[in-house]
Amino acid sequence: MQRILQPGEIEALDHTSFPRVLLPATASLFAERAARLRQLADGNPIADYLQFVAKIMDAQHNAAAGLTLAAPDAALIARAQEHSMPLLPAVENIDPAWQGVLDAMLDTLQDGDRSAALPAPLQPLLQELRSLPAETRDDIARKLLQKEVAARHVGMAPFIMAALQVTFTRRTADLTAQDVPYTDPATICPVCASEPVASVVRIGGRASGHRYLHCGTCACEWQMVRVKCSHCASTKGIHYQGVEGAGEEVLAETCDECGSYRKIVNQEKNPMLDPLADDLATLMLDLLMSETRFQRASPNPLLYVAFAEEQAEAEADSALIDPCA
Repeated sequence: MQRILQPGEIEALDHTSFPRVLLPATASLFAERAARLRQLADGNPIADYLQFVAKIMDAQHNAAAGLTLAAPDAALIARAQEHSMPLLPAVENIDPAWQGVLDAMLDTLQDGDRSAALPAPLQPLLQELRSLPAETRDDIARKLLQKEVAARHVGMAPFIMAALQVTFTRRTADLTAQDVPYTDPATICPVCASEPVASVVRIGGRASGHRYLHCGTCACEWQMVRVKCSHCASTKGIHYQGVEGAGEEVLAETCDECGSYRKIVNQEKNPMLDPLADDLATLMLDLLMSETRFQRASPNPLLYVAFAEEQAEAEADSALIDPCA
């Protein structure tokens, strides 16, 4: 009697196959990112900011411990797979648990010991964030996920996005690779529909040597061939640029077709590289790229300042064109 093998079973028989998606391990993800940022802060021009974000990641690690969320039902998974669409688009699927995660993080950052709490000048901002009504927090969260960043919310953005990261990452970690649909386009996260923050060439196991796009919201990674634009999927006019003398661990992958760039980190050059942390720490590369015609494809979810400035400039230009705007 013959039986038709399912995709997961076929991959299991093929010892040369590689994972289509890599799912996050929340037990260690945030702690490892924090450690990497502290390592990268040594001698870095933005060392203070990296140390600041490392404390946020410590708070993420604490808040993620023991967090359990409801899994998507089988019907939702089947529908996403049938229509090749992301499983849980972030804007429409914000779990209410994120509010509790944010409060737990604020507990650490406000009331923790000296090594955990943020400096006194930042405490009023944290208190303001804590006192916001839940519906206001939700509204800001949705706007951040849609990359609508009001200037007055820039200071709050890293904390809100960090709390959202914990909930989305926890939910993604509970999935299986078979749950995650094949999506079209392949340039957005197949779980939460967010754009990748960077791409990473992985080492170790069956993923070794393959390039994955890394979601800055839920930490899912999905495979994409090298020398292909992670923004428009073009294979034409792909080039790589870096900071002179900095090596090839982190490069800007540029696309002549769409005029965008996104960083690619190569663990074959350094196994300690983390796509989100190393993207943050290589701001000098972004500054150099700002002098070219290429625009960053998507912001780092923990560094919205530059994106907010670009958005303000675009709105100002629009107002000049239309005085009624």
